[in-house]
Amino acid sequence: MIALLDPHDQTRFPDTRLALREPNGLLAIGGDLSPMRLEHAYRHGIFPWFSADDPILWWSPDPRTVLFPERIHISRSLHKRLRKQALSVTLDRDFEGVIRACAQPRDADGGTWLMPEMIAAYQRLHARGLAHSVEVWSNRELVGGLYGIAIGRAFFGESMFSRTTDASKIALVHLCQQLADWGFGLIDCQMRTQHLISLGAIELPRAQFIALLDRFCAAPGRTESWDDGGAPAPPSISDTPCDRSGAHRA
Repeated sequence: MIALLDPHDQTRFPDTRLALREPNGLLAIGGDLSPMRLEHAYRHGIFPWFSADDPILWWSPDPRTVLFPERIHISRSLHKRLRKQALSVTLDRDFEGVIRACAQPRDADGGTWLMPEMIAAYQRLHARGLAHSVEVWSNRELVGGLYGIAIGRAFFGESMFSRTTDASKIALVHLCQQLADWGFGLIDCQMRTQHLISLGAIELPRAQFIALLDRFCAAPGRTESWDDGGAPAPPSISDTPCDRSGAHRA
């Protein structure tokens, strides 16, 4: 039986072991998208995902797709594109632009899971220094990016977009480099896609994933803006610790 969340208790969720294996780890229904509830959910390996006609649905898949920042795979073609430095990258420079680009319909029916209430919820988290964006620019045009939530030293990827070849991959490489430099332990990619696997993501049993969250979410984090105020930086791999052998509701 799927649990119905108490609308007045923003910190109580069922044990994730009670999530249904099909479809995709559905755990609970209801509640709200308050900052407190969302932060508590992510800390415990739970995230919201629902369509316009659905109530709020909460998920905890098993297995869980995870990317370790220092292990991202950079293919030869992406390596060449990074070397060209034709695009530039910023952090937290245009969170609203990124999330609204991620929300644009990507199918013939015009559907999107990022409804206005979802966008508003993540904007509130951004204002609190918990949600962050990576922007990829061609001159002054936003051509790609991603956003997610950072708690302690864990990053929870939510969505990404591309308007030019490899722009979302460049955003992810830049994010991995920065998170590795800051000592972040993992990026939660939620559910498996071949795109994420090609970039180095792996699947972990949910219990192992939760144990990693207990470790990394408790570590000191960065709860301020990630925008350093400087000029946009060209993508670079010269100093990256990442694996070059080669983030989801994308």
